[in-house]
Amino acid sequence: MTAIHSRGAERLLTVAGSPHLLLVEDDPGDAFLFEDLLTEAQPEIRITVARTIAEALTALHPGIQCVIVDLSLPDAQGLDALRQVLTAAPGTAVLVLTGLADAHVGVAAVAAGAQDYLVKQDVDGALLTRAISYAIARKRADESERQLVEARALSRENARLERGLLPVPILADTGVLHRARYRPGRDRALLGGDFHDTVQTPDGAVHGVIGDVSGHGADEASLGVRLRMAWRTLVLAGHTGQRLLETLDAVLEHERWSEEIFTTVCMFTLAPDRRSVRLHRAGHPEPLLFGPDGVRTVPDEPRGPALGLFPGARWPAVDLELGEEWALMLYTDGLIEGGVGDGPDRLDLAGLLALARAAHARGERDDALLDGLIAEAERLNGDVLSDDLAILLVGRGRP
Repeated sequence: MTAIHSRGAERLLTVAGSPHLLLVEDDPGDAFLFEDLLTEAQPEIRITVARTIAEALTALHPGIQCVIVDLSLPDAQGLDALRQVLTAAPGTAVLVLTGLADAHVGVAAVAAGAQDYLVKQDVDGALLTRAISYAIARKRADESERQLVEARALSRENARLERGLLPVPILADTGVLHRARYRPGRDRALLGGDFHDTVQTPDGAVHGVIGDVSGHGADEASLGVRLRMAWRTLVLAGHTGQRLLETLDAVLEHERWSEEIFTTVCMFTLAPDRRSVRLHRAGHPEPLLFGPDGVRTVPDEPRGPALGLFPGARWPAVDLELGEEWALMLYTDGLIEGGVGDGPDRLDLAGLLALARAAHARGERDDALLDGLIAEAERLNGDVLSDDLAILLVGRGRP
């Protein structure tokens, strides 16, 4: 029975934009009047008509913004028709059509997930276009709210997990300066593929490490945590130098998911008297050494390749005298791979060294030094740095 009202004198509203609608209606007369009402209000509107739920499910695609579905169809009745549409298009607004005797079903349909319901006998052009506009807007709002709630819940869970995985230094000597910064490249993440740690052993020596797992993402973050924990365990078990790196290389080989994954590492052992340090580098950028006379890089040689590249590799040590006042800054390449201006140039080591010397000349130390270097790198880059970034600063006195 065709019972939809024709257009009256009331001015028709228009649906925002030019949406694509799917009308699921088995009565040709009702379908024709629906199309007539809508195209009169908005000639550019697109309408696809399906006579059954089976046809509707075939016609559904991401471009359809609203489905208007009759709850009395040849192959689906009542809420079953609605449930099939909601299952097939959970992100699409849905309006249901009922008869006068079935208005209660419309209320149940809204409770089941529809944005609104219309009684066929009461529908005119203004009501129909208004209902479609509101349904689309309400669905967008509902989806935004749902995504926000899910994002907040996921963020809380991730933050709780990742906070438990961030390193807590084992450092009893309060005379040793220790500062660190950590910024993952992933959005809304606390952990990236970079890692760092500091451990003081019973003999008084202070051991530190910083590393960078190749690639970006949750898998790399997980591998970075495993390598850091392995490093800490090995240090506490008395391993250092070549032997430690050999074992860490073996851990990486067994834990990585691809032979292409490698990890750069720089680690140090600070002598108990705090006047000398032994460094091992595995494909990692040179640390910066701050002293009373200025800032310099540590010697580029000797060093070894990144972990995970060459079986049987060697990682020779370099020993440095530090003096009374000094600071040693280890960092990952996320700090130096940002751009400089609009061209292809990168900050690189030379640029970082210039920034560090300028900051040192201004008297910046400790937290101000690290935050200032990051801020300057981001300013030169024109935006936040996209790669994972970690910095570890240890020192003594006020160099």
